[in-house]
Amino acid sequence: MSAALQTLAEGVSIQGNLGAIGYGLAAIGPGVGVGIIFGNGTQALARQPEAAGLIRANQILGFVFCEALALIGLVMGFVYPS
Repeated sequence: MSAALQTLAEGVSIQGNLGAIGYGLAAIGPGVGVGIIFGNGTQALARQPEAAGLIRANQILGFVFCEALALIGLVMGFVYPS
């Protein structure tokens, strides 16, 4: 089986920038993080509507941190070109 995989690997050529694939994989984490933040924020608002201001402020702060990670991943593709 390994000889067949070796032959297949020799015949395949990867063209393009692997940084784009890396960024696509790196964007999964912030996407999941944003979903968790807003899902739990919605539950918290349903349980305690009187704390809406504090909950919303914490949601926005968490969203900003998750999006900062996504932007760092985007920039790293340009900083370290292959």
